Amino acid sequence: MKKKTVSVLLAAAMVVSMLAGCGSAASTTASSSQAAASTVAASSAAASTAAASTAAVASTAAASTAASSAAAATEASIPKGTDAKGKTYAIVVKSAGNPYNEKMEEGFKEVIEANGGTCIAKEPDSATADAQVSVIQSLISQKVNSISIAANDENALQSALTAAMKAGIKVDCMDSKVNSKSRETFINQAGNQEVAQALMDAVYDISGGSGQFAILSATSQATNQNAWIAAMKSLMSSNSKYKSLELTEVAYGDDEPQKSTDQTQALLSKYPNLKVICAPTTVGISSAAKVLQDQKSKVKLTGLGLPSEMAEYIGSDATHSCPYMFLWNPVDLGKLAAYTSMALVNDKIKGAVNDKFTAGAMGDYTLTDAGDGGSQIILGAPFKFDPSNIAQWKSVY
Repeated sequence: MKKKTVSVLLAAAMVVSMLAGCGSAASTTASSSQAAASTVAASSAAASTAAASTAAVASTAAASTAASSAAAATEASIPKGTDAKGKTYAIVVKSAGNPYNEKMEEGFKEVIEANGGTCIAKEPDSATADAQVSVIQSLISQKVNSISIAANDENALQSALTAAMKAGIKVDCMDSKVNSKSRETFINQAGNQEVAQALMDAVYDISGGSGQFAILSATSQATNQNAWIAAMKSLMSSNSKYKSLELTEVAYGDDEPQKSTDQTQALLSKYPNLKVICAPTTVGISSAAKVLQDQKSKVKLTGLGLPSEMAEYIGSDATHSCPYMFLWNPVDLGKLAAYTSMALVNDKIKGAVNDKFTAGAMGDYTLTDAGDGGSQIILGAPFKFDPSNIAQWKSVY
């Protein structure tokens, strides 16, 4: 900038010198003075214009640098492996109208959208494998990047899910698993043994350590319920602590409120000496709780339920049907499934045992052996809800 100003002044001086050698001295002097003044003024104007231009360029550059820094900061705020921008992640739950499923969807969608991705939530009309197969086929045609599914059947979805994986779609399951050939990993809400132990100890405690109890499950094909029930039976046969307990029947309400209500009433009619019903399903336990409490039945209830649905039934006195129950946070389960899906899509994990990844603020997770030839990620141990804490949790989920 300074060099340009000096050059202009020198040029003006040269013009003055040249004019000094021509014409009369007086007129030449006057003309020279006027020319010099004009030239200097023009030079100053040019200098001011150039200065303004330079300032504008500097300001623009500064703004650009600030914008780049902000963009870099935003990029840095997204942990490696959790960038979902430009990608589509699908979640497929068991069926429509299930509050537990809705909470999983809520957590899944929150994480995907917070990390810049697109979430597709699918709720089949019925809790059947056929309904889920149709949804999977539709998602394949939409070319989504991943599918997270809560399975209605462990084996019946294999053909559809393997087709999805062959099409380059990452597949994981949550809550209720598919077989190891149909997935890359399983997001397990709690270990089967931990759930079974919590439920058996609850039945033992509530019954007084002896007598008849029944189980009200979801569908007969539900892999999570079946795994927990199998583990409960194994505990009964291997641990003498439970020798005085008698499991009368495993009934299936198909995760439908009316059928679960009907099955509860049938159990009460068939087994007049029944002491406890254990329902390892949120739909089943809420339906059974209402039947028992409305009928002022002496039969008590435990199992897995949503605090928001079960608060009015939780109590240790005779007027409440459920002394206590268990569950995990389905919102967190959905969140963990979302983080797992992003880690798979971004090739941070392959679904192998001992793979590790970070699930945002939820922390670090390691894939473990699921015992079926595949891997799993365990959210955590089941949490107990009782009269001391149900009020604070019922507004959460």
